[in-house]
Amino acid sequence: MLPSFEPHLADHSGAYLHAFAALPVAAQYGFAVVFGLVIGSFLTVVVHRLPIMLERAWRAELEAADAKHAEAEDALKPVRYNLAVPRSGCPHCGHTLRAWENIPVVSYVLLRGRCAKCGASVSPRYPLTELATALLAAVSLYAFGPDWLALAAFGLCATLLAMSLIDFDTKYLPDSLTLPLLWAGLIVNLGDGGFASLRDAVIGAIAGYLFLWCVYWIFRLVRGVEGMGYGDFKLLAALGAWLGWMALPQILMVSAIAGALVGLIATWRKRMRFEEPLPFGPFLAIGGALTLFFGTPLYALFG
Repeated sequence: MLPSFEPHLADHSGAYLHAFAALPVAAQYGFAVVFGLVIGSFLTVVVHRLPIMLERAWRAELEAADAKHAEAEDALKPVRYNLAVPRSGCPHCGHTLRAWENIPVVSYVLLRGRCAKCGASVSPRYPLTELATALLAAVSLYAFGPDWLALAAFGLCATLLAMSLIDFDTKYLPDSLTLPLLWAGLIVNLGDGGFASLRDAVIGAIAGYLFLWCVYWIFRLVRGVEGMGYGDFKLLAALGAWLGWMALPQILMVSAIAGALVGLIATWRKRMRFEEPLPFGPFLAIGGALTLFFGTPLYALFG
């Protein structure tokens, strides 16, 4: 019989949590903010590169299926492009960022939001994403204390932030983020002390997907167009897996109201046409994050 390492892993994780909880509160939040900034810097890479990686993969598959494009396929193979390679660089001149130019927020301030080589302006989205991720880390610690649930909540929120930015840019929610998020929610709720019971999490995953799937087909039959993408089904299923089926009505209500308000304001200010589709993923993410931190007061009110 093979030896089990689970007790040793549990002992180590418990020791780390105990040591972290023993730190002064200011040190705990300081660590959370720095950790959040580092993860936020990584998220900017994910948001920028993941859609490009997916597009390259699709192109490679199409070219592989078409013998006429064999030469183009061979040209793509030597180019290595993922979340680690190549190193981060200026989108304008290609200047590879040095270590001090890649410090979250600080580098942006020191360089005054410009490339150190060509002087081109760098989007403020990068430091804003890093600051938002740091804030989510601090809020997760505040809401759940120095516990593994705080780390899990931060992981959920960081993934929701990355998916929201990608959906806003491309109107697409990648399976490489939605599906692992769904499974992670079920794993987090396997034992006692999660965000929901495993039964509620499984029902939440099923109900979340089926509800938006039904809305999609009803809208398509009535209007003759697609009202949302399949990624929205999977994201709501993931939120159901994390927070349980009872959280779904509140998530949908918050996301629908927020989406409607943003759409009306954008139309009024002529930032978009009335018939132009609005990505729904960011609003589902907002509803999920608010439910994560504030619970389900609407369910308690009407339940």
